[in-house]
Amino acid sequence: MTAETTTPESETEELSLADLESDGDLAADYIEGLLDIADLDGDIDIDVANGRAYVSVTGGGADLDRIAGPDAVQALQDLTRLAVQAKTGRFSRLIVDVGGSRDARAIELKRMVDGAVAQIVAGRSTVELEPMSSYERKLVHDEVASRGYHSESRGEGRDRRLVISAA
Repeated sequence: MTAETTTPESETEELSLADLESDGDLAADYIEGLLDIADLDGDIDIDVANGRAYVSVTGGGADLDRIAGPDAVQALQDLTRLAVQAKTGRFSRLIVDVGGSRDARAIELKRMVDGAVAQIVAGRSTVELEPMSSYERKLVHDEVASRGYHSESRGEGRDRRLVISAA
C-alpha cells in the first residue's frame, strides 16, 4: 500500500479513447506552436496507453537537447497540460517526452531500485530515494512491487520521495 495523496475524482475518472486522442492532438498542436516560436525542429508522435495520452518530440537533433532535461520536460508537460485543460475544461494526465528523456530516466530509476534492493538485501530496513515527480514515483512504485518489495511516498511537494522496504 502506498501513501500517495488522493486526487479529486474528476482527475482520476477514466476518459474515452476519443477523449485521450483529442488530448494528444491538442497537446501536439500546443507543443508544435512552442517549437515554432523557439525555432526548433522536431517530429511529434502521439500514443494512447494506460489511460493516458503520450506526446513525444523526437528528431530535432542537438537543438532539441536544449529542452530535453528533466526540469525542462516537466515544465513543458505542466504547460501543455494547462493548455489542454484550458481547451477541454478538465484535468489532463498526458505525458510529454522530449528526445527519449523519459525512457532514459526510467532506466536510471530502475538502477536506483537495483541499488535500494541491494541495500535491503544487505541488511538495511529502509532506503529513501531522492525526490521525484509523481510520474517517476509511479514508475518506481510499479518496479518495486514487481520485485516483491514495498514502497511508500513521504514528504510534500518537491520534497516528496519514496521509501523502499522489504515486503
